[in-house]
Amino acid sequence: MTEEELIATYPRLYHMAHDGAWPAIKQHGLLSASALLDLYGIDGQRRFALESQRRPESVELQRNGLMGAVIRDQKPMRDHLLARCLQDGLTPRDWYQILNSRSFFWLSPERIWRLLRARAYRRQPQTVLTIDTAGLVAAHRERIWLAPINSGSTLFNPQPRGNNTFKRIVDFPFQERSKRRKEDNVVELVVDHAVPDVAAHVLAVHRVQDDQIVEEIWRGERATASDHP
Repeated sequence: MTEEELIATYPRLYHMAHDGAWPAIKQHGLLSASALLDLYGIDGQRRFALESQRRPESVELQRNGLMGAVIRDQKPMRDHLLARCLQDGLTPRDWYQILNSRSFFWLSPERIWRLLRARAYRRQPQTVLTIDTAGLVAAHRERIWLAPINSGSTLFNPQPRGNNTFKRIVDFPFQERSKRRKEDNVVELVVDHAVPDVAAHVLAVHRVQDDQIVEEIWRGERATASDHP
């Protein structure tokens, strides 16, 4: 896949954060779970539990001098199903560490709405970022990977996953998968560790609850009328 194909096919990226997350994201950027644990000084057994095992619930983080943060739950994961679909000798611990080391984006509105409408999240307000793909790719192309599956879920016929699940843009088999629906071709875009300048690429921020947009939190000058989840 070329960068031009990626940007033309998926001109916008989407990220779901916890309600009220936008001020902290503007200040610190979009941080992976591991990056958040670094920032908040979490180590030892607590870090192992949050970074190397399934998180059944979201966890709030606090530290003097910092705005609070939330590490999202991993409700769609099931360890026994994950163990069955892992390849290359990976263990569930390995996979959780891989996921937690990266920042995740959806490439289609269909995918972000699928998550927003999930039973675990639809009753609680969520913050959704709409992001300019071209700007983010230009700034972070050396740290970007693409995935053909929802790597953080083992629900509904879990797909095999391993060392080759995440591929660089140039290595992603976009044309070979072109018979699939657009939202099922490239499913995830991830960035190693964190996107500290993500606010520079955000076009709009919305609050979503109960299957609808309830508030526009922020809109940039470059945003169009269609820039929303």
